[in-house]
Amino acid sequence: MTAYVLPAPAVPTVPVGGEAAVFPVRRIFCVGRNYAAHRREMGSDDRDPPFFFTKPADAAAPPGVDVPYPPGTRNLHHEIELVVALGAGGANVPVERALDLVYGYAAGVDLTRRDLQNAAKDKGQPWDASKAFDFSAPISAIRKGAAAPQGRIRLAVNGVVRQDASLADMIWSTPEIIAEASRLWRLAPGDLIFTGTPEGVGPLAVGDKVTGEIEGVGALSFTVRSA
Repeated sequence: MTAYVLPAPAVPTVPVGGEAAVFPVRRIFCVGRNYAAHRREMGSDDRDPPFFFTKPADAAAPPGVDVPYPPGTRNLHHEIELVVALGAGGANVPVERALDLVYGYAAGVDLTRRDLQNAAKDKGQPWDASKAFDFSAPISAIRKGAAAPQGRIRLAVNGVVRQDASLADMIWSTPEIIAEASRLWRLAPGDLIFTGTPEGVGPLAVGDKVTGEIEGVGALSFTVRSA
């Protein structure tokens, strides 16, 4: 048995619908600018391919966990996304085999310190501080199944709808995203991939109640609480 000089950290997990066992999170990959309207909203050209950034595994905030307003920002934004949960791994996976890696899907929110992100963009700096903070990836329970969903994706704040689109509007499809990620990393079971957000992103304040839903996948809700 391996001896550690410090207590080993717990493995972050996400519940699975209809299962007593939970899904262990290994890594979190995120795709930027994968909906044309959101890319225009953020001042980007439609022809640019989406790109990847990451969050730590323990950024995942499973159902029932409220989110503290993070320090260092005055402009926290919501971005609802389809999340792909991988049950198998591989490198250089062909698009036509990419869905073989999928365990299931969830609804997730990529929380963003928008002011820090904008400052980083202006200086050509990485996005870690704006994207990869504690509780920055609220997520619903995972729905098992490999077929890529194509339903409606919505998010509301205090009952007012802010994001409302279709997964069919994604520029890169789910299989294409998985295949592209596998060319950059050797994917593994337990990896989560946030696939990008539609237009309508906006600010959150302490006390806001956020609800999100993806048709055929699941729903999530959380309150932004004071730190």
